[in-house]
Amino acid sequence: MRLSFRPERIKRYRDFAALLLRHGRADLVRQTGLDRIIEVKETAHETSERARRLTDDLESMGATFVKLGQLLSTRSDLLPRTYLDALERLQSAVAPVTYEEIAAIVEEELEQPIDQAFASFEREPLAAASLGQVHRARLKDGREVAVKVQRPGMRELIEGDLEMLGDVAAFMDAYTDLGRVYEFSRIVDSFRDSITAELDYRREAANLHRFRTLLANYEHIVVPAPVDDLCTQRVVTMELVHGRPTSTLAEGAADGDDAIDGPLLAKELFRAYLDQVLVHGMFHADPHPGNVLVTSDGKLALLDFGMIGRVREGLRLRLLELLIAIGDGKGDHVARIALDIGDTRDEALDVEHFKSKISDLVAREHNSNLDQLDVGNLVLEICRICGSSGVLVPQSLTLLGKALLNLDQIARRLDPKFDPPAEIRKRASRLMAKQLARSASPSAVLQGLLQSKELVQELPGRANKILELLATNRLKVGIDVMDEKSFIVGLQRIANRIATAVLLGSLVVGAALTLRIDAEPKLLGYPAIALVLFTAASIAGSTLVVRILWNDFRDR
Repeated sequence: MRLSFRPERIKRYRDFAALLLRHGRADLVRQTGLDRIIEVKETAHETSERARRLTDDLESMGATFVKLGQLLSTRSDLLPRTYLDALERLQSAVAPVTYEEIAAIVEEELEQPIDQAFASFEREPLAAASLGQVHRARLKDGREVAVKVQRPGMRELIEGDLEMLGDVAAFMDAYTDLGRVYEFSRIVDSFRDSITAELDYRREAANLHRFRTLLANYEHIVVPAPVDDLCTQRVVTMELVHGRPTSTLAEGAADGDDAIDGPLLAKELFRAYLDQVLVHGMFHADPHPGNVLVTSDGKLALLDFGMIGRVREGLRLRLLELLIAIGDGKGDHVARIALDIGDTRDEALDVEHFKSKISDLVAREHNSNLDQLDVGNLVLEICRICGSSGVLVPQSLTLLGKALLNLDQIARRLDPKFDPPAEIRKRASRLMAKQLARSASPSAVLQGLLQSKELVQELPGRANKILELLATNRLKVGIDVMDEKSFIVGLQRIANRIATAVLLGSLVVGAALTLRIDAEPKLLGYPAIALVLFTAASIAGSTLVVRILWNDFRDR
């Protein structure tokens, strides 16, 4: 495979190649094996300086690479902590574009002059970031709003950069060991999905509506309401929230502020996030202190819903189990869960050594942080060990670790005594109950019934096929070592249960059909024969279930 250099992209390829040369040289030496004859060492200061230079270079390359750096700041499985901390700086403000450019975009998107859409629109932005900037405005009805406007030319620039990154990632996956382990194409695809969603501000408006609903029961958590008529692909308008970023609070500063109930806010924010992640499977993935405001009436406001993390349903209880195991200091259990939810790419993985590293990490953190365990940092370190061992964990776990790390920082500012593991244990039973309640929702029950219908339809055919193979002695089962007599007895039990299940199904179907016949005698208004068949099927079915459970219990 060769990289295809489109003429209009040559400069970007050159810039990216220079970036790799400046910041990837040590990895290249290690990958070629030359580290055996060349000592590749860096002091902590040198590592910190390299991380700072990487951040500066990403920032100088524009919005795509700023966003890429922000994504990498969540990937503790790829980068050491020094780099993650340095990349955090990419969250800071960047130089704004001119008011005239912003006004032109607003008028193009809203299809009306800016003074018709708004009673007033401030020329100086409240904040400027890599993709857009926010201006204070006032609607015709007097409401104060914040208007987020996308910078000009962003979509075209990012689409070109994504094409270049995709080419480079595919090349590295095909020709480098690192690519085969980490699958850079998958990382670029994830980045493409994330940044494409951020470029469409209508999605952010929809996220604001969604999270206002999800967090409606938390009276001290505020999500600004969007103004739908003034939201488009490049403009999103929402109510203006007055407050100060939690980043301006010193640790424990809320204790001396009578207007802020720090312990209550810390607890409610943490509980809201546990609900988002473990119940709803959707969470605000960027709760850094600048995106969480303390409002003038003593509440917490969540801002910037452009980046949303998602957790598939089957993973949510495992993440809860993982967090509880971390809080309880059960390193072996943490390692087992990491292996279960991860994708092991290194066939030569020493599982016992991997478990030992995870256990040592969990034990070390517990011994050194007796008063307050930093759950977010520990999750990120677990992801780092998994990555270095060739175990690819779901991206949702690294996003969760980053979110928890930020929440830990905010909680310490609000309440220095707040204990995240204790809160997780306290909420565990409620979270599981909510999960079960969601699984018993009408849509989930309907889905289960549809799957059962498919099973009932296919069961007779499959049972006939198995019985036919048994009868003609053509059933083959590959087993290395077995007790032939026990195996045959077991197969006979299976065959008997299948035959009984098919017979019971026939009784139920027959009863259902006779219900449609107007036949005498009748019982309770229905044909008696139908009720007899239903009763027989119910008794026989219950007996079969009891016998199966009893035999299984006895054989343990």
